[in-house]
Amino acid sequence: MRSETVRLHTGDRLVTELTDVIAAFLRAETGDGVLNLFAPHATAGLALLETGSGSEADLERAIDRLLPRDERYDHRHGSAGHGADHVLPAFISPSLMVPVIGGSPQLGTWQSAVFVDPNRDNPERSLMLSFIAG
Repeated sequence: MRSETVRLHTGDRLVTELTDVIAAFLRAETGDGVLNLFAPHATAGLALLETGSGSEADLERAIDRLLPRDERYDHRHGSAGHGADHVLPAFISPSLMVPVIGGSPQLGTWQSAVFVDPNRDNPERSLMLSFIAG
């Protein structure tokens, strides 16, 4: 298994595209296996999403409906509504597995791997990538 941790600057974006990060990591691979991605954070998750088509805004509205940023949460440090950020990984998993064939991630035509992070208090994040050869 080969692993690497990369830093991401999420800034004030909910969705950060990971295509270039994945391509750079898999550049050294030529075989088949599986790519595991893991967000080691209590307020972030990973997802497959069609990007560039409005889905990012749709996801943001869906999260706002499901997890409103207000004072209803027992977890209350940080910015207003930060408790919602800590509930997010129960709905958007902090890990994601992608099959790799011939060194290429096997994503569907419109699929992109994305880092989902509503926590604006911490704009610098880590992403762990591991390739397990088959």
